[in-house]
Amino acid sequence: MTARASLLRPQRLRVLTWHVHGNYLWYLTQVPHEFHLVADPQRSPHHTGRSGTLPWGDNVHEAPLDRLRDMAFDLVLFQSRAEWDAAERELGAAHARLPRIYLEHDPPQAHPTDTRHWVDREDTLLVHVTPFNALMWDAGRTPTRVIEHGVRLLADAQHGGERASGIVVVNNLDRRGRRLGHDIYDQVRREVPLELVGMGSERCGGEGEIANDRLPARVAAHRFFFNPIRYTSLGLAVIEAMMVGTPVVGLATTELASVIRNGVDGIVDTRVDVLVTEMRQLLHDPDRARELGAAGQRMARERFHIDRFVADWCAALAEVTR
Repeated sequence: MTARASLLRPQRLRVLTWHVHGNYLWYLTQVPHEFHLVADPQRSPHHTGRSGTLPWGDNVHEAPLDRLRDMAFDLVLFQSRAEWDAAERELGAAHARLPRIYLEHDPPQAHPTDTRHWVDREDTLLVHVTPFNALMWDAGRTPTRVIEHGVRLLADAQHGGERASGIVVVNNLDRRGRRLGHDIYDQVRREVPLELVGMGSERCGGEGEIANDRLPARVAAHRFFFNPIRYTSLGLAVIEAMMVGTPVVGLATTELASVIRNGVDGIVDTRVDVLVTEMRQLLHDPDRARELGAAGQRMARERFHIDRFVADWCAALAEVTR
């Protein structure tokens, strides 16, 4: 490679981060930089490195906790308050002064409108994953940016809807209460057939966790995808369902209300009885389910394309390290 070509080639940044949300992290590592995931011997929460069954690429590395201070990085990407608060103790003073991004995955968990984000620093970029989250957080003096989700499925699948039932994909639903809609799920499953999958779903009569490469086909086989969640960020499982053409039925809250146009590319409403009526209609009308699912698929492929996601993240990383 000539010296000129080397100068024109984008620098591959060394990004230090933590394993917080596995699926999101896998999509994030499609960005053409080097990602170093903190790992400790106990594999404690957020310190699990290249864990799980996801097919991590060659650009994903483990960063042993006891060696962090001797390793070189270009920026730190925080994803939870615990790591943010422990930055100097865990990383050392030198790394704590590196360019930094805080990736906020959720809306405020306390007061929905009057919660001040703890970052509150002019030298840190606060990245939100939905416009709704950015709207609700009080960021104070912190500069903010929205980078919406991008999805790249691990396996090809296309909605068939041969199963006359809905599917719900939520991890540990029984332990996450009303915010994640445990009560709504229990109410609806008494009126329409639903299958629950996800970590810990066995405790609610579900099947348990489904491997990432098998989940698209499972979702595609059901007549619809039901999202019972009242208040959270926009779940990746919802977008992944849209990507395979399975129609989504959910509560018209948080970002989902801006993603789905009711009756056009999915079904959203704040009245659970209305959603139940719509689900029953989809069970009796597979053609309507395919029509809604196809419209949702077109929208999702345009709005949540992995290439747009990668480009947005490349721009953010370039900005903070410029």
